[in-house]
Amino acid sequence: MIYKKDANFPYPVLTNTSTSYENSSFLLDVSLEENTNDYRFVINYDISSPFIKQLIATGAAEPILIIQSKDNKFYKLEPNQNTIEVPKKRVSLNKRTSIQLHIQSTREINFSDNEDLTSFYEAFKDEIIVPKNALLGFSNIVVFEGSIQNPLVLFEKKLDETLSSDIKIELGSETIIIRYRKEEFQFNGIGSSQVFNNPYIYAGLRTALQRFISEYSEQGEDYVDLPQITQPENLLDFKLYQLMTKKMIEEVSIDNIDEVISLISNKIIEKYAGAIKELINNGN
Repeated sequence: MIYKKDANFPYPVLTNTSTSYENSSFLLDVSLEENTNDYRFVINYDISSPFIKQLIATGAAEPILIIQSKDNKFYKLEPNQNTIEVPKKRVSLNKRTSIQLHIQSTREINFSDNEDLTSFYEAFKDEIIVPKNALLGFSNIVVFEGSIQNPLVLFEKKLDETLSSDIKIELGSETIIIRYRKEEFQFNGIGSSQVFNNPYIYAGLRTALQRFISEYSEQGEDYVDLPQITQPENLLDFKLYQLMTKKMIEEVSIDNIDEVISLISNKIIEKYAGAIKELINNGN
């Protein structure tokens, strides 16, 4: 279960509001990445108690990540583990998904060596013994408000009857602009699962990614090592960078550009099919 308030325990438990520890801090930060099949939770936490840290390091205690959505999921972490990958079919994320980290004992623990407690416990801490599988601490709660960034904001659709061609693709400062000469060219009702059945989205992404490679690759190279570059200042490039990193893509190149487009297009196509009529009505 996830603890939203301090609970009563017959022994000291480390929390951010505990009065049992001299320096009581257990801070959790979680970010979310994803690819087609999996979520990756990137976990960073800081524990103020050297006693608890030592228990984790020696295996006498273990961190357990709890993901509470429609139900509760529990994931044991190794001492230095900071990511877990969960198949999307195993967990359902919604607008109020809550995550908390617990520290649980893996054997009986004697608190006689716990120098982090307040002076209140000094006289009898030798008598504090917690059993195996006891809760030793719990962090703050991380709440995901809504879904991952909506990739549809990459595209802007406009009607322009003066075009000499059926469509024209432009790269704006914030969006990929697709100009249509006629409304019927907009492929209404396209199936959401076939990325390459929508040539307009494919062409727009390919044009944008080709420019991305040209802008951020080392001189003479035809690829970009995403972990090695700084986040782009150009807003459109930043959105592409965010989409790729959230899909766990580490390199984009001329050779793998179709694969990259396929990975980042899934949500774009899904959203595009449902929202296309609204975009037409709002377009110029």
